[in-house]
Amino acid sequence: MLRTYKFRLYPTSEQQEKIRCTLERCRLLYNRLLAERIHTYKTEGKALTYGQQANTFRERKQHIPALKDVHSQVLQDVARRLDKAYQAFYRRVKSGEKAGFPRFKPQSRYDSFTYPQSGFALEGTRLELSKIGPVRIKLHRQLRGAIKTCTITLKNDRYYACLSCEIEAEPLPQTNRQAGVDLGVRQLAATSDGSIFEAPKPLRKSEAKLKRQQKAVSRKQRGSSRRRKAVLRLARQHERVANQRKDYAHQVSRTLVNRYDLIAFEELNVQGMVRNHHLAKTIADAGWSGLVQFVTYKAESAGRQVVRVDPRYTSQCCSTCHHIVKKTLAERIHRCKQCGTTLDRDVNAAINILERAKRQVS
Repeated sequence: MLRTYKFRLYPTSEQQEKIRCTLERCRLLYNRLLAERIHTYKTEGKALTYGQQANTFRERKQHIPALKDVHSQVLQDVARRLDKAYQAFYRRVKSGEKAGFPRFKPQSRYDSFTYPQSGFALEGTRLELSKIGPVRIKLHRQLRGAIKTCTITLKNDRYYACLSCEIEAEPLPQTNRQAGVDLGVRQLAATSDGSIFEAPKPLRKSEAKLKRQQKAVSRKQRGSSRRRKAVLRLARQHERVANQRKDYAHQVSRTLVNRYDLIAFEELNVQGMVRNHHLAKTIADAGWSGLVQFVTYKAESAGRQVVRVDPRYTSQCCSTCHHIVKKTLAERIHRCKQCGTTLDRDVNAAINILERAKRQVS
């Protein structure tokens, strides 16, 4: 299995300049390769491949000496990144989705480069990067497995290294317990056995501070250094909110994976749900997709099973007699007049989710 570890980097001012120059050269190369693909298709009706473009790098370096300051495999990864964008475009066209043709990248949308095989080495508290030098790294956790790739990322004037490692799966002992999980906005998750995980709502708690910082950005003159600093403060606050949401999702996902052998979720269309302007901010603040993603990859490593089921009528159907009991979103208690069942509506939905998952698995 592949597991990615993210660590903070503390480059010197000279190393920061080299990283930014590498990013800029990769960005310009990406845009040039994209322009060549478009031109070739328009003039010759042919599509250039990754191999055809990668084979031109030796000649490009003779005409553009600045490319020699970038590791050769980093340049190859730029062409591979563009090829992946094209493959995703073709897939969306075939499946009838919104096509989304690959776009030219401005500086704000190109913030990472990758060493796919070599050019990097971890030596104590330093990460040796080809063409950049030994960069101080904060290893806040133990690395496991062999390092396969290294991606350097610049985000909000902070530098990070994402090390992708190949590790062995470590199955957890069986617990003989199963759970359906209902995701909500008032409480993040409710399980079929009655466990409740409260929603931390980090965005709501930071809303007042975000508003003040947004007003500070609006008051600054466009293009000024003070505006850039205000934008950076606002971006870092948004990053802090996202990190709080992610940290809590990791805690909840670890609890679920440790506790249950089978975990069932609803197959929710979150992108469609956030179009509801009354609930969009609350749904986005809950982070359902992130939680399901974390549970899925942790379950794969631990030998657990994750099942997704059809969400229709899970909240309205009685988990005891299967009678449909219509409820508004404001009604938080499920009361069935037919069989007398009374319990939390989210727990009732979680029981229905688990029953559907059992039928689906069997």
